[in-house]
Amino acid sequence: MRMVDIIEKKKAGEQLTKDEIKSFINGYVKGDIPDYQVSALLMAIIFKGMDATETFNLTEAMLNSGDTVDLSKIKGVKVDKHSTGGVGDKVSLVLGPMVAACGVKLAKMSGRGLGHTGGTLDKLESIPGFKTRIPIDQFIKQVSDIGIAIIGQTDNLDPADKKLYALRDVTGTVNSMALIASSIMSKKLASGADTILLDVKFGDGAFMTNIDDARKLAQLMVDIGKHFGKDTRAEISDMDQPLGLAVGNILEVKEAIDTLKGNGPADLREICFASGSTMLLQAKAAQSVEEAKNLLQKKIGSGEAFNKFEQMVKAQGGDVSFIDNPSKFPVALYKQDIKATQSGFVSAIGAKDIGLDAMKLGAGREKEDDRIDYTAGIVLNKKIGDKVNKGDTLATLYTERPSFEKIAKDIYSRFQISDKPVQVHPIIWDTIK
Repeated sequence: MRMVDIIEKKKAGEQLTKDEIKSFINGYVKGDIPDYQVSALLMAIIFKGMDATETFNLTEAMLNSGDTVDLSKIKGVKVDKHSTGGVGDKVSLVLGPMVAACGVKLAKMSGRGLGHTGGTLDKLESIPGFKTRIPIDQFIKQVSDIGIAIIGQTDNLDPADKKLYALRDVTGTVNSMALIASSIMSKKLASGADTILLDVKFGDGAFMTNIDDARKLAQLMVDIGKHFGKDTRAEISDMDQPLGLAVGNILEVKEAIDTLKGNGPADLREICFASGSTMLLQAKAAQSVEEAKNLLQKKIGSGEAFNKFEQMVKAQGGDVSFIDNPSKFPVALYKQDIKATQSGFVSAIGAKDIGLDAMKLGAGREKEDDRIDYTAGIVLNKKIGDKVNKGDTLATLYTERPSFEKIAKDIYSRFQISDKPVQVHPIIWDTIK
């Protein structure tokens, strides 16, 4: 079938058949269909949309475009979790060891950061020696032996998504529910886990800026998971301010360690216990949310969750001495406190802009081949709702780059101060099953 006919059909708003979708995906991956024709189809999808059946078929074609991971050798329920991305989102570093300490198998493939959002792999690679690329047989053995592994995607996992994602990024065709949902779910389904928990974020620092769109995306992805026979659930979480206090790789690893030791910021603890409870229910390791939370708290209190993180770091080549003694991590050459010039209450923090500021300090990538400075980043001292006195430290920046004065002023401008107390929103707004 001709690609131009498929383009014309979608341009007219008609439903594409399973064979037509499979034809264009396979042809694009093989190199038989050029970028310009796929770009035209993507733009038609942006304007005309895809219904649920088309989205299911697109997801299936993408997940079957390359390798799929067989986790059947691992005994028990294999769980996975995915976040749609946010600023300061180090949840996987805490949540993974928590659920693994409860006897649940977490086999996770993660991605890198780009733009204002950080990547789990970048955070883990800030631990000296930690390897995120390991053979699949070693990945499976590690999950079997210690219950957890977090690695990068294999080169041939969902190649259709890799090509489409890169093309969408440069052709203004990112913002489509069907394209976003099929991109995320094709990778998750190809990764082989039995259950999937989705953290769909909304707000200033998230891709979905409002809760209605976040709910629609979450529901579509849950429907896709169920269509393929997977227990898939979603949580809608707030990203109107950075999650936790630390934004930047080593800074976030230190915060994750602190949280696994029973400390850490309240919002990070809250989302980890909520998500962890859902994952234990999915794995049938607990019969109620209350039982699941109690079990997770016990594993934190006993030190078993922290020990599980150490086991993962050691198994993947990381230097555990840095986990035992976080003061060994290098510290950025330059450090600057951002001071409040007025008293009041923090009413807003521009999450996306804080993420971009951290990137400019060296903590993230503007382009895929940019090098990351693992020491760079921002640590917040105040969050929304906190009382501020004139002269208090709002945040501290860390960087190896000497010209940071403008970024320091920009960080200050991200904080809005109100004369009156401010209502603090919940971190999790909704759960979709």
